[in-house]
Amino acid sequence: MNREKAIEAIKNFEGYWDMIVIGGGATGLGVGVDAASRGYKTLLLEQHDFAKGTSSRSTKLIHGGVRYLRQGNISLVLEALHERGLLIQNAPHLVTNQAFIVPSYEWWDDPFYGAGLKVYDMLAGKLGLGPSRHLSRKETLERIPTLEPEKLRGGVEYHDGQFDDARLAVNLAQTMTDWGGTPVNYMKVIKFTRAGKMIGGVVATDKETGLSHEIHARVVVNATGVFTDTILEMENPEAKPVIAASQGIHLVLDKAFLPGDSAIMVPQTSDGRVLFVVPWHDRALVGTTDTPVSRISLEPCPLEEEIDFILTHAARYLSKDPGPGDIKSVFAGLRPLVSTGKEHDTAAISRDHYLLVSESGLVTITGGKWTTYRKMAEDTVNQALLVAGLDERECVTKKLRIHGWLKHFDQTDPLHYYGSDAIHLKKMIRTDPGLGEKLHPDLPYLKAEVIWAVQKEMARTVEDFLARRSRALVLDAMAAMDMAPEVARLMARALGYDGRWKTRQIDSFVRLAKNYLKGSPVPGS
Repeated sequence: MNREKAIEAIKNFEGYWDMIVIGGGATGLGVGVDAASRGYKTLLLEQHDFAKGTSSRSTKLIHGGVRYLRQGNISLVLEALHERGLLIQNAPHLVTNQAFIVPSYEWWDDPFYGAGLKVYDMLAGKLGLGPSRHLSRKETLERIPTLEPEKLRGGVEYHDGQFDDARLAVNLAQTMTDWGGTPVNYMKVIKFTRAGKMIGGVVATDKETGLSHEIHARVVVNATGVFTDTILEMENPEAKPVIAASQGIHLVLDKAFLPGDSAIMVPQTSDGRVLFVVPWHDRALVGTTDTPVSRISLEPCPLEEEIDFILTHAARYLSKDPGPGDIKSVFAGLRPLVSTGKEHDTAAISRDHYLLVSESGLVTITGGKWTTYRKMAEDTVNQALLVAGLDERECVTKKLRIHGWLKHFDQTDPLHYYGSDAIHLKKMIRTDPGLGEKLHPDLPYLKAEVIWAVQKEMARTVEDFLARRSRALVLDAMAAMDMAPEVARLMARALGYDGRWKTRQIDSFVRLAKNYLKGSPVPGS
């Protein structure tokens, strides 16, 4: 996957692409993979980096949605559980079985999370990850020794999937390339072209060079998540908004707050949300909130009250109360919830996906979640084929192995999340042993990964590597800032840039990283 080659493909392409996909998050990449794997000439354009927005800021769970079951949305749960099972089969190097424990306390107990989880198991069928079961107080504390012991009665264990969202996004872009598709980051769509009343393509600006390209297509798909309304308004200035964005934040704490392998799920916080404390990349991830927002941003910032909310609720269930100084990183993401046009509580809005075809032929897909990205893509491509008048070809993604597929691997290997690509990184290190050095003593990332990210994963900036190719920024923002100069040096060498580029990149990244240190001391402050 190489950006220079992708740009050349755009310049040299004659005629019409079968499909242009706008948006390089989970949904857009899913559509790109689906269309390319069916053999359609497919171009994907992302205004920033792949998974820059919502798709790299999730709770890192592939799940059926226990609370949707309680709400009575059986169809959504069934679909999500089925997709969860398929994704674990198609990307076993990134999606794994995670045990969750719902603690039971005297001050709060709900019989649903005994019988209800049995129904959850039953709905998963052959794609289930393991049966739920009741745990005694002793068993619960053995599994999660840092759980608040006072008035604890016991718990219920169940299973769901866990993954690395940004790494899956990168692998989907690579999968699209493997099947002949062309994904391009830092290529912003600025207007539509018309063939009569119908959309005939787009004009997109390369944000690295400033050059614009007029690109023709038989159909255009709007898969831009929280930016859905922006694209709809570009197509029709009078278009009604369909997105009601909601912000959720997550805190990242030291592994000491959750030393075992099991996660905690608290079904009901004071605002009606689920609280998760999840082991992830040798850290404890805690979230999330649900705050309606009106401003859509590529880099949303956590609110002070959101941080306080999570710290307060985490303290209720952990024996050691986390404080602001314990935060390694805090990140915010926006959910593209489909608006009803009325005053609403975002926690109550359905997470089902929404498919719309405009009079001009623009196909819009929004809503949904990572777990169901593949099914969303299948539905979208099926609709786009009708709009474009393309020959119908069967969807193949149910059993399509995602780039890097590797079923058996050593989880202690710092390169295990590259799956089958790890062998190529290790070959680089054998050729140049210096590339086997760690970038920071507190994180597992190696210098070779920077070179690989540039050469094979379309990383263009220090942020691309530290935030999404590796997860340094969300695991430990302070450490990521320390890594920035060396990452900039390695990237500049690989990309052929000078010292001024390095300086700009370091300064830009440090400014960004300070937003991930809310509640923690910031160097030089």
